[in-house]
Amino acid sequence: MATVRVQNVSKWFPRRDGESLHVLQNIELDVPEKTIVAIVGESGSGKSTLLNIIAGLVKPDRGCVLLNGVKSSEFTDWRSMTYMFQDDRLLPWRTAAANVAFGLEAAHVSRAERKQRVAETLALVGLSDFADLYPHELSGGMRSRVALARSLVTRPTLLLMDEPFSKLDPTIRAQMHAEVLRIASLMAMTVIFVTHDPEEAVVLANKVVLLNPRPGRVRETRTIDLPYPRDPSAPEVNEQARALRRSL
Repeated sequence: MATVRVQNVSKWFPRRDGESLHVLQNIELDVPEKTIVAIVGESGSGKSTLLNIIAGLVKPDRGCVLLNGVKSSEFTDWRSMTYMFQDDRLLPWRTAAANVAFGLEAAHVSRAERKQRVAETLALVGLSDFADLYPHELSGGMRSRVALARSLVTRPTLLLMDEPFSKLDPTIRAQMHAEVLRIASLMAMTVIFVTHDPEEAVVLANKVVLLNPRPGRVRETRTIDLPYPRDPSAPEVNEQARALRRSL
């Protein structure tokens, strides 16, 4: 199982004028196993930077991240973590199945096992009949499902998501939310996702972390105690989303 602890993390980025841009300040965050956490904030509040630090893609200037109790600088089980970006980043010359298999190939998984795991994962996201199609032959929603399958085929315990559904229309987006909840429960995953949409945060998350504008600081942490599935049009969901908007 995956647990994440962010301890007193701060980050600066150099600027062309020689000064430093203070992006994150003293971030503290605990994510228990099998929890879905949303990081919410305005543009420029450091949401994606924080996610990249958790993923090990960016080093903090102060503080540290513990993954299953191990400092990220010493963590070795990176296959237990996967990352969905804002763009699907599918390789246009590969079929859906070949795109999903890419991470397994990099991990030198045998061809027979790759074939089996790709088929199982495409079935999991409802794309078995589209395995041989290329990205340009798929709808936006299907491309997102392929990207999700590619993230899941390595059987991670921690899924990081940086607004991967922000470009989808509301109907397809709602379908992807349902898929993420279903699969996260089925695979007993921990999920941390970034969003600027309070409604998306309330629909998906057990806990919402609100960041102040730059430098990003944790303004407050809220527990969302609504039962799943959560209808975006339900009064209780709207009430929680409005409260988040007011805090932002």
